Amino acid sequence: MNQITASVTDIQSVDNLNIVTFKANDNSLKMMSLDLSSKLVVNARVSLSFKPTTVAIAKNSSGDLSFSNQLKVKIISLEVGTLLSSLKLGFYEYTLESIITSESVKRMNLNVGDNVIALIKSSDLSVGSVL
Repeated sequence: MNQITASVTDIQSVDNLNIVTFKANDNSLKMMSLDLSSKLVVNARVSLSFKPTTVAIAKNSSGDLSFSNQLKVKIISLEVGTLLSSLKLGFYEYTLESIITSESVKRMNLNVGDNVIALIKSSDLSVGSVL
């Protein structure tokens, strides 16, 4: 499970739907949620979590994307399997993981040292804990 420490900067709510905005280093991240802990308030420090299988990769992207969370990362290691590949990604002091198909790794010509964008849907981000 990937984890990033962040601070809550905004909470927007309509009925049961909540959009929570976080700041992690100089990046803004958004989470869509139906239930929020009463501890989750503006300025709270949290540990954000997301699964490696929910991290898509973009390389040489020039168009607009609907992903709320787009992190500039560097591939620091690459383990290519028969069907799936694991990419270790450097994001500030964090090492994140993305699991994508090996076919995608080959098609995109991904290599260690490449600068890419890690894409995470707001519905795939969750608060692991309030710190």
